[in-house]
Amino acid sequence: MTAQQSNQNFKLENLFNVKGKVALITGGGSGIGLMATQALSVNGAKVYIVGRTEEKLARVAELYNKGISGEIIPLTADITKKDEIRALADEISNREGHLSILMNNAGISSKTQETEHADAGKLRESLFDDPAATFEEWDDVFRTNVSQLFFVTTAFLPLLQRGSEKEHGWSSTVINTTSISGIVKVSQHHFAYNASKAAAVHLTKMLAHEVSSSNLRVRVNNIAPGVYPSEMTAGESDEMQKNSIPTEKYEKKVPAARPGRDEDMASTVLFTAANQYLNGQTVVVDGGYVLAAGSVN
Repeated sequence: MTAQQSNQNFKLENLFNVKGKVALITGGGSGIGLMATQALSVNGAKVYIVGRTEEKLARVAELYNKGISGEIIPLTADITKKDEIRALADEISNREGHLSILMNNAGISSKTQETEHADAGKLRESLFDDPAATFEEWDDVFRTNVSQLFFVTTAFLPLLQRGSEKEHGWSSTVINTTSISGIVKVSQHHFAYNASKAAAVHLTKMLAHEVSSSNLRVRVNNIAPGVYPSEMTAGESDEMQKNSIPTEKYEKKVPAARPGRDEDMASTVLFTAANQYLNGQTVVVDGGYVLAAGSVN
């Protein structure tokens, strides 16, 4: 290899090449899922976006399919149900025969609770006596934020392995969207959500270990975002399926003095998908939030 040939390997389009890759993103109709969808499809990937609301997914495909080198294809499914996960895997198998990138992005939050009480009785009222604080809520949050990560990932393992076998030098990848809420030591007023995201981080590492131990060429990592505009953090999406958070709201809460931008997440997704040496890792992209809040470790 000449020096000039070596230089070609350092070009952006080669370092972060996802052209022709087949991707599936759950919760791809808004927020971080849409950011990831754009990052991959604009750079040449065929991206299947999955969610429960057909109208939302169709709007994304209509708006963002224009003028890109890849493609966005909507598919409706409830990934908290095993039968629908199985049907989704069968659908991708029939259409493509393999999968290069699986991004488990769908998630829900939990109700907020007051945690600042100095009186034990009042703290009990907020955390235990509140009628909204139920086992059912915890079950729902863990079902969506943790359990489905396991079932979706394991259902797609054969397709992901075929994706690795299809192209020399490429190992298919699973990217779980977790959160810095699973890393920081504060509850952020929602214990169930933060506990679920901590579980999702650990599940990622267990899956990465077991998949690697089975000699499958499938990498499993997770992206732990800080605050990004989404329906979870900013309410309903606009006509472009986008959300916004006022910068001043986070000027003093995050060292970056702002919430995350679409481009911050897009570059992270491309890095995590394309870097063939990354496996079993948590990629924190939070503007320094964990640095300020402190982690559990």
